[in-house]
Amino acid sequence: MKSMLALSMFFAVMVLSGCSNLTVLDPKGPVAEQQANLILFSIGFMLFIVVVVFVLFTLILVKYRERKSGPEYEPPHIEGNVFLEIVWTVIPIIILVVLAIPTVQTIFALEEAPEATSHKDPIVIHATSVDWKWVFSYPEENIETVNYLHIPEDHPILFKLASADSMGSFWIPSLGGQEYTMSGMMNELFLQADVPGEYRGRNANFTGEGFTEQTFTVTAESEEDYEEWVEEAQDAPELTQEKYNELMMKGHVEEMTFSETHLQWVDHGMDAEYATKVRNGEPTDDESSEMDHSEMNHDDDDKESEEHSH
Repeated sequence: MKSMLALSMFFAVMVLSGCSNLTVLDPKGPVAEQQANLILFSIGFMLFIVVVVFVLFTLILVKYRERKSGPEYEPPHIEGNVFLEIVWTVIPIIILVVLAIPTVQTIFALEEAPEATSHKDPIVIHATSVDWKWVFSYPEENIETVNYLHIPEDHPILFKLASADSMGSFWIPSLGGQEYTMSGMMNELFLQADVPGEYRGRNANFTGEGFTEQTFTVTAESEEDYEEWVEEAQDAPELTQEKYNELMMKGHVEEMTFSETHLQWVDHGMDAEYATKVRNGEPTDDESSEMDHSEMNHDDDDKESEEHSH
């Protein structure tokens, strides 16, 4: 029994020591920290259950092992044990409750901005996944970036997540868990970085052959450095609808920075077919309205010319 217990403890130490190098267990923000604590609690609790099961298993093997009792020995006939049946029914319920309570509490807590910085207005960033790139829009700063982000440390960030085409998954392991991006639907995710540095983000949902390189970088910096970056980014070339339509095509691109955002033409959380129309060469709603407006102006010019001729 002692050797079995020692083996279980050794296994637990090896598992936890191996997990220490995992990014998800090395949180750099309050959201990731809550999730990491929940993971470690669940692992610890389940390892405790495993140890208990192995100990009981060993005791049963020793106590009820086969013995030399003679050919005439007949084991007692047992009809059942109500107490044991209640115990092994109640114990799984207790296990589920113990795991469910902190899980539900964490899920609801992460629906709001981190409590420590809830007094600060969150910075809103629209994150749009496109096969195979990421487009980030800062509507309040009037900036759009491709495949990279800048955020201030110790400040809540509200990501509004959508997809221009296939369903993706927005994930920055150091800052928090993943959240799906879908066309025609908007999801929200609060994240925050408490430690300055550069973090990696990616699409964690398979969307075709190019999804492995659908990554982006997140630079967390001081408020002063962030404001300086915003001022520099606002001097970038203006984003045109023609340029944005080029980004709707499947493929990879390098990091880009623009002033203005695509939100003036399309909100992918409301319009699920914009990218499909662009790829098929069909006019978008915005382009259609411009064409209709130009046609109306052309008809008016024709009418005026006819009146002058008369």
